[in-house]
Amino acid sequence: MANLLIVESPSKAKTLNKYLGKDFNVIASQGHVKDLPSGDLGVEIEKDFRPVYFVIKGKGKIIQKMKELAKKSDKIFLGPDPDREGEAIAVHISEELNVPQEKIYRVLFNEITKNAVINSIKNPQKLDMNKYQSQQARRILDRLVGYLISPILWRKVMPGLSAGRVQSVAVKLVVMREEEIRKFERKKYYEFDGVFFREMPDKFRAKLVSIGDKKVSVESEKEAQNIRNHIRQLSYFRVSAVNDSQRKKNPPPPFITSKLQQAAFNAFGFSAKKTMSLAQDLYEGMDIGDGRLEGLITYMRTDSVRVSEEAIRSVREFISERWGKDYLPENPNYYSTKGRSQDAHEAIRPTHVEYAPDSLREVLPRDHFRLYELIWKRFVASQMNPAVYAQRTVIIESGAYEFRATGSRLISEGFLKLFNLKDENGSNGENGEEANIPDLKAGDHLNLEDIEILEKETQPPARYTEATLIKELEERGIGRPSTYAAIISNIQDRKYVEKQNNRFIPTELGFMITKLLDKAFPEIMNPEFTALMEDKLDRIEEGEIDYIDMLKKFYSSFENMLRDAIKNFNAYRDELSVTDIRCDKCGSFMSVRVNKFGSYLACTNYPKCKNTKAFYRDEKGNVLLTRDRIIEGRFCPECKSELVVKDGRYGEFISCIKYPECRYTETLTTGIKCPENCGGELIKRKSSRGKVFYGCSNYPKCKFISSYPVVFERCPKCGAGYMFEKDTKKGGHFLECSNKKCKFKIRPEKEALSNEE
Repeated sequence: MANLLIVESPSKAKTLNKYLGKDFNVIASQGHVKDLPSGDLGVEIEKDFRPVYFVIKGKGKIIQKMKELAKKSDKIFLGPDPDREGEAIAVHISEELNVPQEKIYRVLFNEITKNAVINSIKNPQKLDMNKYQSQQARRILDRLVGYLISPILWRKVMPGLSAGRVQSVAVKLVVMREEEIRKFERKKYYEFDGVFFREMPDKFRAKLVSIGDKKVSVESEKEAQNIRNHIRQLSYFRVSAVNDSQRKKNPPPPFITSKLQQAAFNAFGFSAKKTMSLAQDLYEGMDIGDGRLEGLITYMRTDSVRVSEEAIRSVREFISERWGKDYLPENPNYYSTKGRSQDAHEAIRPTHVEYAPDSLREVLPRDHFRLYELIWKRFVASQMNPAVYAQRTVIIESGAYEFRATGSRLISEGFLKLFNLKDENGSNGENGEEANIPDLKAGDHLNLEDIEILEKETQPPARYTEATLIKELEERGIGRPSTYAAIISNIQDRKYVEKQNNRFIPTELGFMITKLLDKAFPEIMNPEFTALMEDKLDRIEEGEIDYIDMLKKFYSSFENMLRDAIKNFNAYRDELSVTDIRCDKCGSFMSVRVNKFGSYLACTNYPKCKNTKAFYRDEKGNVLLTRDRIIEGRFCPECKSELVVKDGRYGEFISCIKYPECRYTETLTTGIKCPENCGGELIKRKSSRGKVFYGCSNYPKCKFISSYPVVFERCPKCGAGYMFEKDTKKGGHFLECSNKKCKFKIRPEKEALSNEE
């Protein structure tokens, strides 16, 4: 009799079938076959939190086919993905097959290559019930939080809202960051650069670092001018020390899931969801030419940087043959995982290092190729020699003033031969020569050409991008590799956050829900508590604690919070939403309310007074009436009342101030002509997921679209007719050429940036 192998993915089944041949029937379950009900809790709390699973609609025929093949098979191998989710799929399939358990084996495919697959089949395991119980505990926890808190939000705030054990904490992080930005007070400060020379024209810059025994800290322009004038009067500048040293830059470890998601976002703008979808394809098998299917990377959900000894031997041979032994360390590089790692899988690496990216460039789809190249380069680089820099620091003194200049140059490229951080975030992490320092020695006399004042300003913390939010979640121990993409997707789908310039901003709804949940369920919303629960789930998988005991302890305190929340939620809502704006009809205070169309102010004297007002928030978060945004000199053509700017579901628009009595509206354009010269103007809009973009008013005739504001300033490098206005954490505020091939950047004050920034 033939053996049966059941996996969850049709594409994985197709690849495995090629390796196993006639002795195996390979079939896909197409994901989960059983799940908790969508209409109710599905957990019997009084029966030790017993989950009530049911067969998913439409899976009956697949289960029947699996049963028929199982009865005819000598052995049944279950091969869903090698993680908790995959273990749950395997357990549920085994429950439905109705065959003796001794016929069922679990196989784990860390990589889908012929040797790895055959080796896994030869060395099967039993189902890992600890891993299954860990996954089941996560599902039950998420059900208890989501299905017991969400109805409160439905009744007290707005129908259709949801709370999540992890997603709500992720939104809270975005809200906390926005509050930091709103509270931030910008302050000017001043730094000083001296321009020195010993002999012309060998000029170089050195930064003033201290005056006397105090670090330079100047916040007054007048004081800065006095310091510059005093330094200009000094006649003697002496080199007090020249320190030469070497500095090594070690290669980064191969990717784990979170780092891959961050790198793919920074390098290509891929969302976490897209990155995982592409990686899944690369893992399950791609056509590499002539119909050959091959799994190109190892399993992509991992928090371990461990690599097999076989893979290390293979990549070291490859490095030696390709670039020579000068690039190969004497001993392999080993990396340790930070924090608590499950270490169940290897790091993400290519399955065959000899499949260099250039050999696959013509056969892989573009995005699959770019992600594979990123994974391949980082893995190979991880086993190369470090880069070595010669570094020189020159200290210059004159009286109480001390200047310092530092320069570095690359003397041994090591892993930079193949890979640098520019591949991941647009910056290679090295500035090259930080100062063009001539040969100097202690005691040399220098001349001062000038002392320049650099006016700077403290910057607020940057809003999260997908990459930095995933990094924050990872560092705080919130979520796990398999959950990051879903978290990021959910908080946008629920309209709790929106994107502007690829950065997350909490919506009014996100602010309100976060504040309410924080008040009613402080423990659930505590990031440290969420991380603690993740640690307990790991301990369940390792067999250290019992999952039912963990659930009982959680529920005992959660039940009390639920009871108090139901009793006090109205009071919490009123306390957090009331503003200092008075109703112009009855004099009562007005409070912030939300509905599916957006947010508005409502009189607290409702239902006696049903007055409502549109509002917006300034950059400090203060609530201001939309009346403050009246368009001067414009009046409604239907009722002659004033026109105002309102914030709607899909962006700002112009409306009659007497809405809803008068329903006149019109599109609000930016006043900027469409770059396609179609006669239209650009409109600032929001997508259904809250992402801000700019489109043409002549849509659908003109389909111009941009994620960034357009500035009609001609590119001085290539002559393109317009530029994009961007704001990034590392680059600050700048304009970038609209021509993707040009990459020219310039700051608003016309300070050109390098093409590599």
